Amino acid sequence: MADVMHQFEIKKITPIKIEGYDISFTNSSLCMVITVVFVTTLLAYCLRKKTLIPGFAQSFAEYIYEYVYNILYSNVGKEAVHYMSFLFTLFLFVLVGNILGLFPYSFTFTSHFAVVGCLSIIGLLFNIYNGLKKRKLGYFRTFLPKGVPLWLSPLIIPIETLSLLSKSFSLTVRLVMNMIIGHIVLKVFAGFIIMMKILGFVPLFFSGAIIVFELFIACLQAYIYTVLSCIYLSDALHEH
Repeated sequence: MADVMHQFEIKKITPIKIEGYDISFTNSSLCMVITVVFVTTLLAYCLRKKTLIPGFAQSFAEYIYEYVYNILYSNVGKEAVHYMSFLFTLFLFVLVGNILGLFPYSFTFTSHFAVVGCLSIIGLLFNIYNGLKKRKLGYFRTFLPKGVPLWLSPLIIPIETLSLLSKSFSLTVRLVMNMIIGHIVLKVFAGFIIMMKILGFVPLFFSGAIIVFELFIACLQAYIYTVLSCIYLSDALHEH
C-alpha cells in the first residue's frame, strides 16, 4: 500500500528553470489548466444558443450564475453585480478543482497551501482595492472603528490589522485541511481493499460511501469559500 501522502506530491512534467527559479510545469499546473479549460468549454457550450425560453444546457449555466449571484447579493447588496465576475470565477475554479481531485490519476491542487493561499491573497487584495475605491480614505476606518477612543488606537489598530490578514489564512487552512483529510481517509480504505482480499468488499463499500461524501464536501467547501469571500468583501465595502 502506497504512502497516503504520496497523492499530494507535486511532480514535474516539463522542467523549466529561468535565472535559477524553478517554474516547471507540474501535475498541479496541469490540473489547474484542465479546470480552466473545462469550465470555459462547459459554459461556452451551455450558452452557445441563448434563447428566451432556455433549454437544459442554458438553464444549467444560468442556475449556477444565479446561485452565486444570490450568495453575493445577500452579503453585499445591490452593488453585487460589480463584483460578480470575480466571485463567479473563484467559485467555479475551487468547485471543479475539488471535484477533479476525486478522479483516479488526477491531482487535488486545492489541497496545497501555495495554490489556495495565492487565491486567498488575491481575494484579500481584491477586497482592499474595492474598499479603497468605494470608501476612499474612509476605508482606513476599518482599523479604527468609529466610537473607539483614540488612546486605544495602539491596541486596536494592530488587532484589526491582524484580523484582516488572518481572513486569508483561515480561508486557506479550512479548504486545504478538508481536502487533505478526506483524501487520506479515502486512500486508507482503498489500501484495505487490497490487504483484505477475500473480505475486500467491506472496505470497497466504505470507499464508495466516502467518495460520495467527499463529493458533497467538495461542493460544500467551494460554497463556504465563496460565502466567506463575499462576507469579507462586504466588510471592506461597508462600515463596521
